Amino acid sequence: MPVWNFANANLKSLHVYEPGKPIEEVARELGLDPLTIVKLASNENPLGPSPLAVEAMKQAAGKMHIYPDGASFELASAIAKKQGVEYQNLILGNGSNEIIEFLFHGFTQRGRSSVVASRYSFAVYKLMAELFDVEFIEAPDQNFAHDLDAMRAAIRSDTKLVFVTNPNNPTGTRADNEALEKFIVSVPENIVVVLDEAYYEFCENPPPTLDWIRRGHNIVATRTFSKIQGLAGLRIGYGLANHDLISVLQRCRQPFNINAMAQAATLAAVADTEHERRTRELNFAGLARLEQFARERGIASVPSHANFMMLNVSDSRRVFVELQKRGVIVRCMKSYGLPEWIRVTIGTPAEMEKFERALAGVL
Repeated sequence: MPVWNFANANLKSLHVYEPGKPIEEVARELGLDPLTIVKLASNENPLGPSPLAVEAMKQAAGKMHIYPDGASFELASAIAKKQGVEYQNLILGNGSNEIIEFLFHGFTQRGRSSVVASRYSFAVYKLMAELFDVEFIEAPDQNFAHDLDAMRAAIRSDTKLVFVTNPNNPTGTRADNEALEKFIVSVPENIVVVLDEAYYEFCENPPPTLDWIRRGHNIVATRTFSKIQGLAGLRIGYGLANHDLISVLQRCRQPFNINAMAQAATLAAVADTEHERRTRELNFAGLARLEQFARERGIASVPSHANFMMLNVSDSRRVFVELQKRGVIVRCMKSYGLPEWIRVTIGTPAEMEKFERALAGVL
């Protein structure tokens, strides 16, 4: 009997998420030395992980036979203290993606709910909606940014979650703080506004998210240690919300969802403000450099508030392939409905120089 006769039928048409191509895969395909390849495709931290986190992992390695603290109490307490909230206002996830999954478990019902997100926002929202048999409502964008009025108009009586990616991935745009607050206040109380803040630390004048949470708004802010702290390989993120919302999400969490190595490394990284400062400085300089490079060559770009930038190269698939031949991996935006655009992560000065030379050669 064919497996699809008894498997979950929703999975058959599910569009699988496509991450940035790994260095090793490109090296195998093209016969390149992996040490010469620059990966600017997945918005990773070019400085690597926090040195304090690396040392903490070395110290923890000999204890991997012991189950981790299922509540991640020490880590959760440290994050809560740094953010200025209570322990009960925080939940940890296997990457911030797992927090998004918790939200679908906790607040949607199969075949009876809808969620709202903006066009050109994080692809995982639609994937989760398909997986959970929830209708995905895509509101139109406004110059690659969230059109909050259009998103508010898209909300229906069965809408349970509204996703605002701020700054937005893959476009790098962000919502104005005043407009975002007005939007949050306008959303009915029985709907959760999810502020996906994976790139929050790269914002100048970031939104006062925690103030909005303290005022009692039904907001869940999702954040990650993959970007600013450089711990993408450990898959750890967190959510911030009022206690009632967190209590729902905690019931959706598997025991031991945060492994012991991730807990040890992240606890050290939370205290490494110097690594965060260096990462921000490198990123701001890299964004300015890339914007200037694009302007000088007449390449359209989208001003970014994250650690990447989108560039219009006319044929993103061709440029994506040709850049790989030159040892540079970027992200092709065709799967996002943006066939003319590539997304480029900000790298070190040497990595950006190699990208600039390669792109100039391709174009």
